[in-house]
Amino acid sequence: MDKIKLGDKIPEFSLPDQNGQVFDISSILGVKKIVIFFYPRDESPGCTKQACHFRDQYQAFVETGAEIIGISGQSVSSHKQFAEKHNLPYKILSDPGNRIRKLFGVPPDFLGLLPGRVTYVADLNGIVVYIFNSQTQVLKHVDEALKILSRKIN
Repeated sequence: MDKIKLGDKIPEFSLPDQNGQVFDISSILGVKKIVIFFYPRDESPGCTKQACHFRDQYQAFVETGAEIIGISGQSVSSHKQFAEKHNLPYKILSDPGNRIRKLFGVPPDFLGLLPGRVTYVADLNGIVVYIFNSQTQVLKHVDEALKILSRKIN
Protein backbone atom coordinates (compact mmCIF):
# COMPACT_ATOMS: atom_id res chain seq x y z
CA MET A 1 0.00 0.00 0.00
CA ASP A 2 1.10 3.57 -0.61
CA LYS A 3 1.87 5.93 2.22
CA ILE A 4 -1.24 6.99 4.19
CA LYS A 5 -2.17 10.60 3.39
CA LEU A 6 -4.67 13.15 4.68
CA GLY A 7 -8.18 12.06 3.67
CA ASP A 8 -7.27 8.35 3.54
CA LYS A 9 -9.06 5.83 5.72
CA ILE A 10 -7.04 4.08 8.42
CA PRO A 11 -6.35 0.56 7.09
CA GLU A 12 -7.83 -2.32 9.04
CA PHE A 13 -5.33 -4.28 11.11
CA SER A 14 -5.02 -6.41 14.23
CA LEU A 15 -2.02 -6.62 16.56
CA PRO A 16 -1.39 -7.88 20.10
CA ASP A 17 -1.30 -5.26 22.84
CA GLN A 18 1.02 -5.14 25.85
CA ASN A 19 -1.17 -7.71 27.63
CA GLY A 20 -1.11 -10.16 24.73
CA GLN A 21 -4.74 -9.39 23.80
CA VAL A 22 -5.37 -8.99 20.08
CA PHE A 23 -6.62 -5.50 19.30
CA ASP A 24 -8.57 -4.98 16.07
CA ILE A 25 -8.75 -1.37 14.87
CA SER A 26 -12.23 -2.04 13.45
CA SER A 27 -13.49 -2.37 17.05
CA ILE A 28 -13.23 1.41 17.50
CA LEU A 29 -13.89 2.69 13.96
CA GLY A 30 -17.14 4.65 14.09
CA VAL A 31 -16.99 4.69 17.89
CA LYS A 32 -13.95 6.82 18.79
CA LYS A 33 -11.54 9.22 17.19
CA ILE A 34 -8.13 7.62 16.83
CA VAL A 35 -4.59 8.76 17.56
CA ILE A 36 -1.98 6.26 16.36
CA PHE A 37 1.62 7.04 17.09
CA PHE A 38 4.43 4.95 15.63
CA TYR A 39 7.61 5.22 17.65
CA PRO A 40 11.06 3.63 17.23
CA ARG A 41 11.75 1.75 20.47
CA ASP A 42 10.62 1.13 24.05
CA GLU A 43 12.77 2.81 26.72
CA SER A 44 14.80 5.01 24.37
CA PRO A 45 14.96 8.56 25.76
CA GLY A 46 12.82 10.23 23.08
CA CYS A 47 10.27 7.43 22.95
CA THR A 48 9.90 7.37 26.72
CA LYS A 49 9.44 11.14 26.79
CA GLN A 50 6.78 10.94 24.05
CA ALA A 51 4.93 8.01 25.64
CA CYS A 52 4.89 9.73 29.03
CA HIS A 53 3.63 12.99 27.51
CA PHE A 54 0.74 11.03 25.93
CA ARG A 55 0.16 9.55 29.41
CA ASP A 56 0.20 12.96 31.08
CA GLN A 57 -2.32 14.30 28.56
CA TYR A 58 -4.40 11.10 28.48
CA GLN A 59 -7.47 12.58 30.21
CA ALA A 60 -7.56 15.47 27.75
CA PHE A 61 -7.57 12.95 24.88
CA VAL A 62 -10.37 10.96 26.55
CA GLU A 63 -12.40 14.16 26.85
CA THR A 64 -12.15 14.66 23.07
CA GLY A 65 -13.48 11.12 22.51
CA ALA A 66 -10.15 9.79 21.23
CA GLU A 67 -8.38 6.48 21.71
CA ILE A 68 -4.55 6.59 21.85
CA ILE A 69 -2.64 3.68 20.34
CA GLY A 70 1.14 3.36 20.32
CA ILE A 71 2.83 0.99 17.85
CA SER A 72 6.41 -0.21 17.57
CA GLY A 73 8.26 -3.37 16.63
CA GLN A 74 9.21 -4.65 20.08
CA SER A 75 7.68 -7.76 21.64
CA VAL A 76 4.54 -7.94 23.77
CA SER A 77 6.70 -8.52 26.86
CA SER A 78 8.87 -5.46 26.09
CA HIS A 79 5.72 -3.36 25.70
CA LYS A 80 4.28 -4.75 28.93
CA GLN A 81 7.41 -3.77 30.88
CA PHE A 82 7.45 -0.34 29.21
CA ALA A 83 3.75 0.30 29.92
CA GLU A 84 3.97 -0.88 33.53
CA LYS A 85 7.18 1.00 34.32
CA HIS A 86 5.74 4.29 33.02
CA ASN A 87 2.07 3.72 33.96
CA LEU A 88 0.88 4.06 30.38
CA PRO A 89 -2.95 3.91 30.34
CA TYR A 90 -3.36 3.26 26.61
CA LYS A 91 -2.67 0.36 24.26
CA ILE A 92 0.85 -0.30 23.02
CA LEU A 93 0.72 -2.68 20.06
CA SER A 94 3.49 -5.05 19.07
CA ASP A 95 4.32 -4.94 15.36
CA PRO A 96 7.17 -7.44 14.89
CA GLY A 97 8.57 -7.17 11.40
CA ASN A 98 6.97 -3.72 11.15
CA ARG A 99 4.13 -5.02 8.96
CA ILE A 100 1.67 -2.29 10.04
CA ARG A 101 4.36 0.39 9.96
CA LYS A 102 4.93 -0.58 6.31
CA LEU A 103 1.16 -0.70 5.66
CA PHE A 104 0.96 2.95 6.77
CA GLY A 105 4.10 3.84 4.83
CA VAL A 106 5.91 5.27 7.86
CA PRO A 107 9.33 6.33 6.60
CA PRO A 108 12.54 5.68 8.55
CA ASP A 109 14.41 8.63 10.05
CA PHE A 110 16.49 10.81 7.75
CA LEU A 111 19.54 8.55 8.03
CA GLY A 112 17.52 5.36 7.63
CA LEU A 113 18.91 4.00 10.89
CA LEU A 114 15.77 4.16 13.05
CA PRO A 115 12.13 3.39 12.39
CA GLY A 116 10.22 6.63 11.86
CA ARG A 117 8.17 8.53 14.42
CA VAL A 118 4.82 9.52 12.91
CA THR A 119 1.47 10.33 14.55
CA TYR A 120 -1.87 9.98 12.75
CA VAL A 121 -5.14 11.52 13.94
CA ALA A 122 -8.36 10.10 12.47
CA ASP A 123 -11.98 11.13 12.88
CA LEU A 124 -14.84 8.86 13.97
CA ASN A 125 -15.02 7.32 10.50
CA GLY A 126 -11.31 6.50 10.52
CA ILE A 127 -10.45 9.23 8.01
CA VAL A 128 -6.97 10.69 8.59
CA VAL A 129 -7.31 14.40 9.39
CA TYR A 130 -3.76 15.09 10.57
CA ILE A 131 -0.27 13.60 10.24
CA PHE A 132 2.81 14.73 12.16
CA ASN A 133 6.22 13.33 11.22
CA SER A 134 9.22 14.27 13.35
CA GLN A 135 11.91 12.13 14.90
CA THR A 136 13.12 14.88 17.21
CA GLN A 137 10.06 16.93 18.23
CA VAL A 138 8.67 14.17 20.44
CA LEU A 139 6.41 16.34 22.60
CA LYS A 140 4.94 18.12 19.60
CA HIS A 141 3.36 14.82 18.46
CA VAL A 142 1.15 14.94 21.55
CA ASP A 143 0.51 18.68 21.54
CA GLU A 144 -0.41 18.83 17.84
CA ALA A 145 -2.71 15.79 18.05
CA LEU A 146 -4.52 17.29 21.02
CA LYS A 147 -4.82 20.66 19.30
CA ILE A 148 -6.43 19.03 16.23
CA LEU A 149 -8.83 16.98 18.37
CA SER A 150 -9.79 20.06 20.39
CA ARG A 151 -11.13 21.65 17.21
CA LYS A 152 -14.13 19.33 17.52
CA ILE A 153 -13.50 17.11 14.52
CA ASN A 154 -16.24 14.54 13.93
